[in-house]
Amino acid sequence: MSDIRILFNPSEIGAGTRGASLGLDALKVAGWNKGNLLLKDLKPDTIPVHNEVLYEEDPNPNAHYLTQIREVYEHTAAKMLPIIESGAFPLMIGADHSVAGGTLAALKKAWPQSRIGVIWIDAHADLHTPYTSPSGNVHGMPLSTALGEDNLQEKVNDPKPETVEEWNAIKNLWGITPKIVHEDLIFFGVRDTESQEDALIARKGIRNFRVDEVRSNSVSQCVNETVQRLSQCDKVYISFDVDSMDPEIVSHGTGTPVPQGFTPQECVTLIKLLFEKLPVACFEMVEINPTLDEKKNKMAETAFDILRQVVTFIRQNAKA
Repeated sequence: MSDIRILFNPSEIGAGTRGASLGLDALKVAGWNKGNLLLKDLKPDTIPVHNEVLYEEDPNPNAHYLTQIREVYEHTAAKMLPIIESGAFPLMIGADHSVAGGTLAALKKAWPQSRIGVIWIDAHADLHTPYTSPSGNVHGMPLSTALGEDNLQEKVNDPKPETVEEWNAIKNLWGITPKIVHEDLIFFGVRDTESQEDALIARKGIRNFRVDEVRSNSVSQCVNETVQRLSQCDKVYISFDVDSMDPEIVSHGTGTPVPQGFTPQECVTLIKLLFEKLPVACFEMVEINPTLDEKKNKMAETAFDILRQVVTFIRQNAKA
């Protein structure tokens, strides 16, 4: 699998701030300024989205624009499946993190008999549902769409019947639910959660390698434990949210920055080891927002450097 295909998912209707749809353009600018032809050579293709609905009234206050997000998930599968069937590696660049639910749904449609492990490198757990979300922003719910999770034990909202219908539809895409299981989900760097998510994490025993733990125990030790936990998985998907990094070190060029995150080099080391030790079949990078970057285009420049190294890891992994 030496061939790499980049797909860009510019959907930003799952977030509470605007501008993440400009993430790929910001990466291109970073590449141009560095004289690097990576994004030219890999020719990113774009998934159709529905950002135009941001101008319209939203009928789902507990899960904003859920109907259109489900359609984006279907568009994602239509673009991803031919890539996977060709034997190429799907490298995803997403706007807000709601897109990850579509990536996971597409992976499960491509490999319905495979057990898919998830590495979630993020400041946030993204385990909310329409029943628990304080904001209704679906970029806080993508993992629950894949897990088929409602978390009714922590219910605080009463979604409209039409919202519940759409939520059930997005969980049951392709007639497969769940698409992943809780024990195959590993967090790295999660440090900003709500009580409803905390209760679910504790109840399901989801492993979170916090930033201080990774530093004190070493990246290698944490990855070794991850390998053991995902030993029954046939494929592994890595989702990298740039807000996993410390905004004071990089920038605030992301929708929901959280202090005390990883350094860029720690992220590179972590991702490199994951590629070396696990059957990584898809990598995704999300939440670059140049409109929020107080250091011009620093977040995209940092993300581009990481992306360039990820491409190297994919190619090395293919040769191994």
